[in-house]
Parts: sequence; C-alpha cells; structure tokens
Amino acid sequence: MLKNFSIDELGIGMKASSTHLVTEEKVKLFSEISGDYNPVHLDEVYAKSTRFEKRIAHGMLVSSFISSLFAMQLPGPGCIYISQSLLFKKPVFINDMVTAEVEITAIDTVKNRVMFETRCYVDKVIVLQGNAEIFIPKV
Repeated sequence: MLKNFSIDELGIGMKASSTHLVTEEKVKLFSEISGDYNPVHLDEVYAKSTRFEKRIAHGMLVSSFISSLFAMQLPGPGCIYISQSLLFKKPVFINDMVTAEVEITAIDTVKNRVMFETRCYVDKVIVLQGNAEIFIPKV
C-alpha cells in the first residue's frame, strides 16, 4: 500500500531513492512517447561521431525517475509537481543503472509546499541534479 504523507509528517532531511536500469526498450519507448527521435539516442553510428562516442539516454527520461519518487514514495500519491530545475552533469548510457534520490530541504506549511534537492547517480557519480517544489494537498 502506498503512503500519502501529510505536510505535518514531513521533515527536513527526509529522503527517498529508487534504482532504474536504462534499457534499449526504455529509450525507444521514451522516444515514441516524447517524439524525441534525436539520433544521439537511437543511432549507434551517429552517436559514435559525437563527443559521447555512443548512444545516450534522454535527459528527461532520467529526470522522470525523480518524478516517480515524488508520486510513489515521498511525499506520495496526490502530490502536485510545481517546479523543477535540472542540471545535466554527465551522460547516461544504455545499460547504466541510475539511482534517483530526493531530499527535503525546506517546508512551507502555510502554502503546503515542500522543497527538495534532486539527484541522479550512476556508480555514485552525480549525472543530474536540481531542485524541486511540490504541493501537498490537504487530505
């Protein structure tokens, strides 16, 4: 059963994380869903000519792992994503294992908003980082 945290149950420093394997299938499905068919994601020959030298996952696919943490873990179902900043620090490749993590940095009980640091890692190296604001509906 999924937990819905009320704003009163949340505290600064609370974290949630999840791990995801970036597969060929996920990259292809994300291309279809998003309409982003950039050859750096799909064409190995093209990708070899880039600075990455092989295909990379869509940055927004990787950032979606953060979104799923908010919806499914912390603060949980019913929360509303208000804003997100993202800095893509390193590429994520096919077959990389990505760990997404969110951590509460501030809570506004008047506006029912919670601020988070957001990060994604591959082999303990930060590949994506940013900040997010989430609205917590009153239950």
